[in-house]
Amino acid sequence: MNITPITDADVPVVIDLWQRCNLARPWNDSGADIALARRDENSDILIGRDGDSIVASVLVGHDGHRGWVYYVAVDPDHQGKDLGRGIMAAAEDWLRTRGIEKLMLLVRSDNTQVQKFYEKLDYVEQDRVLYAKWLDGRPMTP
Repeated sequence: MNITPITDADVPVVIDLWQRCNLARPWNDSGADIALARRDENSDILIGRDGDSIVASVLVGHDGHRGWVYYVAVDPDHQGKDLGRGIMAAAEDWLRTRGIEKLMLLVRSDNTQVQKFYEKLDYVEQDRVLYAKWLDGRPMTP
């Protein structure tokens, strides 16, 4: 798998990948998330290609203290080939080159399959309480 930053031409394909991987949510505009991630040097979207096909993605960024990943996706037709491990390694490398020493990620509590994936990559569940607030005033989403 060849991993590169996303290009303008890749955006619709990546949005489709996120939808097929059940990562997109109605309250999040995937296109806006991509644009925001590409806006400055603290974040980017990395894509994995198998030939001309986009088979994996990760949105990676940092707040100056901790790194975060979102939209970790592997094409359902290509799962089970260690592409998830590869795209996460690329995200970790992206953060390391920027001096970020800790990577954080969120997994929904009922998504046990994904929890097992991260555990295989030596990620450890930490006891935290997550708070959230929509800054535009809309009600909280699930």
